Amino acid sequence: MNAKFLCAALTVLALLHHDAWLWNNESLVVGFLPAGLAYHAAYSLATAALWAVASRHAWPPDLEAADSARKPAGDRPK
Repeated sequence: MNAKFLCAALTVLALLHHDAWLWNNESLVVGFLPAGLAYHAAYSLATAALWAVASRHAWPPDLEAADSARKPAGDRPK
């Protein structure tokens, strides 16, 4: 995964967070969910997905090895 892609996706999500276009929208999504709330639910899922991708592909692998090497065997979670 390219770091530039992750930074661009983060920037897009930061810009999309300010949803001024839905403040006065009174329509309902799926019959009961206000449009602004539905938007923020979808936004939260997209943000969680981006964070999972970033954690998976951009996390330095040597940090985990260094951390496990410092801890005694009895302190490691099972």
